[in-house]
Amino acid sequence: MTQEQPMGGVFSGTLLTGVFAGFAGTIICLAFNIIYRDDTGFLPSAIINVSSLIFAVNILFVLIGLVYFACLRYLPKGDVVFEAIFLLITVFCLLATAGVHRSDDVAVNHAFKGLLSGVIVILGICAVAMPVLYHNKGFREHVI
Repeated sequence: MTQEQPMGGVFSGTLLTGVFAGFAGTIICLAFNIIYRDDTGFLPSAIINVSSLIFAVNILFVLIGLVYFACLRYLPKGDVVFEAIFLLITVFCLLATAGVHRSDDVAVNHAFKGLLSGVIVILGICAVAMPVLYHNKGFREHVI
């Protein structure tokens, strides 16, 4: 937490940074979803689809904004700890993707793993980038 900001400023700043990162992540994931499906011909959309991306990503990033606030408030070097946590979560999720079994069809299963891995990487980058955004003067002045 910085000395020049009151507690409410840090809370609202981290929460709004999470919301912004969620919006950006949603738009990037939707674009990736469209491009990936067009390139691979992957059709099943029961799990990763427009609705799940819009709602899940934005809810997730509100929660990530709260985690970021807790890291800044209660941990020394909160930015570094936050980035390390979400880098590790991203790597863990990517490793866990190897064990995902979506379909008995090998091609569908492989395409789903590719789509899921892409979404995980995008969201991981958005989460790890939050401290950079939060401390950027232009972002704080013009966005939050």
